[in-house]
Amino acid sequence: MNTPNTASSVISSDKVNGTNVYNPAGEKLGTIDSLIIDKISGRVRYAVMEFGGFLGMGTDRYPLPWDTLKYEPEMGGYVVAVEKAQLEGAPRYTRETSPDYTDEYGRRVNDYYGTPYF
Repeated sequence: MNTPNTASSVISSDKVNGTNVYNPAGEKLGTIDSLIIDKISGRVRYAVMEFGGFLGMGTDRYPLPWDTLKYEPEMGGYVVAVEKAQLEGAPRYTRETSPDYTDEYGRRVNDYYGTPYF
């Protein structure tokens, strides 16, 4: 069943940036820093979550497979089945050292979260 695009089912990427990300217990994990979009298919592959640090300083970027996030209107943010402790070993990078999103890197990210790589 396809859901038609309506004002409530689509969003501009500039409105996604800064949106809170929570775990299922309702704890805030971080905020969306950017989206990684596949140039060929046009699909969003990853939401890069900013996590850690203090007041935006010393934070790392964590690519989360887009399919692992679910928007929860009541929370005004995305929920992902990840605990803070699980992020300690997750693929991440600093703002200054953004990785190349090669197939090898994509597989590593998806494998970590147990999701299939395209």
